[in-house]
Amino acid sequence: MVLFNYSTRELTAKVVYYGPGLCGKTTNLQYTYDSLPENVKKGKMLSLATKTDRTLFFDFLPLELGRIRGMKTRVQLYTVPGQVFYNSTRKLVLKGADGVVFVADSQSKMLEANAESYKNLEDNLREMGLRIEEIPLVMQFNKRDLPHLASIEEMNAQINRHNAPFYEAVATSGIGVEDTLKAITKLVLNNLATKYKLDGVGVQEAQTPSQPVARQAAPRPAAPGPRSVSPPASRPAPVARPASPAPPRLEEDLALEALEVEEPSPEPPPEAKGKAPQAQAAPPKGNAPQAASQAKQ
Repeated sequence: MVLFNYSTRELTAKVVYYGPGLCGKTTNLQYTYDSLPENVKKGKMLSLATKTDRTLFFDFLPLELGRIRGMKTRVQLYTVPGQVFYNSTRKLVLKGADGVVFVADSQSKMLEANAESYKNLEDNLREMGLRIEEIPLVMQFNKRDLPHLASIEEMNAQINRHNAPFYEAVATSGIGVEDTLKAITKLVLNNLATKYKLDGVGVQEAQTPSQPVARQAAPRPAAPGPRSVSPPASRPAPVARPASPAPPRLEEDLALEALEVEEPSPEPPPEAKGKAPQAQAAPPKGNAPQAASQAKQ
């Protein structure tokens, strides 16, 4: 569940990476942590490893997206243990999640393990009183650089039963990692805007330079090939606001309508700066008759 702290002006959302053991959940967080720009504030990454699974409990990476109209936006990233043996820990980590990234291993031999983990996600959400259709979900088909891979159509049919947006990824080299994070962040913030009736909540686009390549699973039974989605339009430069009703806000605005924040007054247009009013300007020398004639007209 998202946390609103109005005393410190913070919004904190929780995203959980789910999937079978060694599918690349921890690698996603590790690459995200290492590739963030220096100007982006990030917390400490905690990881507990065992001999049988890289993450016993969870990885925790608080990621600050910066201040949006005075409200600090923070996303906490977690991973669950991959083995079913630690299902009780999975439930604890999943509790209160605002969004889920399901990381699937693209190898053909892992299809059964992927399907089992996906069903486990459904079951655990159901025990919490949620349906998987009610929570923001992004699929990541990881390890696309390995041999003997299942096709995208086959993975969608076997795993992506709810037609969630999906990404092909190679987490070890960062392919698809940032795009997956951007997609789930956008879905989470838009869902919070609808759920809590917060007008103007969207996703911040300027954090990383890469462009999203989200694809939506085709409806079954017929499943055409994956398609690309163009990135959202960037926000136009600020201009003077007219007296008429303001234009509709973009999804990328990330402003909470519930907050009362003063906005800077618009700057005068460039051509008005440094110029005296034309009515007070002196007429050019040597053209007095012409100026008098124009005055009579």
